[in-house]
Amino acid sequence: MLKGKNVLVTGVGGGLGRECAASALRDGANVVLAARTAETLEATASELDPSGEHVATQVTDITDADSCASLVELAQRRFGSVDALIQVAAYENVWGGLYDLKFEAWRKAFETNVIGALTVIRPVAEAMKAGGGGSVVLIGSQSMFQPALPQSGYAASKSALLSAMYYLCDELGPDNIRCNMVVPSWMWGPNVEMYVTGTAKSQGRSTEAVLEDIVGKFPLRRMTEDGEVADVAAFFASDHAKAVTGQYLLVNSGEMLR
Repeated sequence: MLKGKNVLVTGVGGGLGRECAASALRDGANVVLAARTAETLEATASELDPSGEHVATQVTDITDADSCASLVELAQRRFGSVDALIQVAAYENVWGGLYDLKFEAWRKAFETNVIGALTVIRPVAEAMKAGGGGSVVLIGSQSMFQPALPQSGYAASKSALLSAMYYLCDELGPDNIRCNMVVPSWMWGPNVEMYVTGTAKSQGRSTEAVLEDIVGKFPLRRMTEDGEVADVAAFFASDHAKAVTGQYLLVNSGEMLR
C-alpha cells in the first residue's frame, strides 16, 4: 500500500509511534523514525529493519524549528522525498479538573501537541510541495468528544489540533497535500497494559475483570490495539486515500455507540 513512499513518523517509542513505523514498513515504505531519545530510536530501527535499508533515524524535538528542518533534510537526503508524515509525538501528562489542574502542564500540552505539530508540518509541507504533494496524518483523541479520564487539558489541545487541521487542508490542498486525523480511544499497548495491571493489583482483582469494566459494553467487546490504529494511519498516508482530506476517523471498537 505504501510501496515506494517515504514516510516520517514522529514520537517513535514503545507504543503507537513504533506501531506506525512498523505498519508503514510492512506496507513497503521507507521510514524515517523521529523521537527525542537516540537509544530508543536505534533499538527500534534495529528491531524493525535489521538491514537498515529502509529506515533512518533522527533525534528530533518537534517544538524546535531547526530540529524539524534537520529531520526533513535527512529524509530528502536519504530517500529523496517526503511523501507522508504521521505525527504521533505528543505530551499527555495533563491531568486534573478546574480546581487542581496545573496551568504549566496545559501550556506544555499546547506547545507540543499544537504548536509542535505545526512546527514539524511546516518544513514537511515545503518538501511535499516540491515533490508534488503528500499526506499529513495527525493523531487525535476521543477525549475531544467524550469526557472520560480527567484530562481536559490534553483533550483541549487535541481539539485545537483538529481545528488547525481544517485550515491546513484548505491552505495546503492546492499543493496536493492532504491532512487527516486518526482518533483513537483506549488502545491496548504498553501504557494501557500498565494501567490495567496496576488497577487490578490495587483493587485485588484480575486484569480480565478490570479490562471487562472498560470494554464490556463496546460493540466489538474488546480494546483496539496500537497496531490497528497504526494501520488506519498508514491508510491515510497511502494513495488509497488520495481523495480524502479534512477527515477524522474514530478507531475505537465502536466505543461511542455504547
